Formats: sequence, C-alpha cells, structure tokens
Amino acid sequence: MADATEEFFASLPARAPAVLRGPVSGTLQIDLATGNRTDHWLVQLSPGEVIVTRARGPADAIWNSSADLFERLVTGRAQGISAVLRNETTYSGNVLLFLTFRRFFPAPPGTRDPRETAREHVGRQR
Repeated sequence: MADATEEFFASLPARAPAVLRGPVSGTLQIDLATGNRTDHWLVQLSPGEVIVTRARGPADAIWNSSADLFERLVTGRAQGISAVLRNETTYSGNVLLFLTFRRFFPAPPGTRDPRETAREHVGRQR
C-alpha cells in the first residue's frame, strides 16, 4: 500500500471538522486492488467526525478502485468523479457519501483559488 494512501486515511479524523459540516452520515467501504490483493478501508462519516478502520463491514456504499488510481486521487493527480464516469473505478450505494468523501481529496497540483487570481488581476489594473 502506498505511503500517500496510508497518510491520507490517517489524516481524515483531524480534517473531518473542517470538511464534514453538513448533516451527512454513513459508512463507506473502500476496496483498493493491487494485483491479486485487495486492501479494505471502512470509513464512517458523520457531521464533523470520521472513524477509519482497516476492515470490511456493513456499509452504505462500496467503492472499488485500483490502489494506483486511489493514490493519484489522494495526491490530486486524478479526480474522483472523472474516474467513475470513465469506468476506471466503480461505486455502488449512497452517492451522497461519495460526493461528501471526495471533498477530502486535494486539488490538482498548481491549482489556484479563482478569487486570488481575480484580486491579482484587479491589482495590476490600478
């Protein structure tokens, strides 16, 4: 399992209060395949809180992905919705959990806040 993926899951509980502000609750099982091996992560989401375990279990949704693709997601080099739409990964169950969970993924490298860019543009016009 890639270090970036391990670090990503380890960071979720600390980041949850800033990311999970809405009333979404549920359990997401994430299955990451590498060759003949599959690693399982169970992520329990609730407002302001995440509990992560290395397990399978009852879940409201299941996300199947290659470990390589998931590493690209957690490093901002790929986008979750695009991967699902291209059938690079599969997702079944409560879609709201997917839409909520993807907020934990970073923006692509080099991405800037459009408000920042607009402020710079206005500053140059003066």
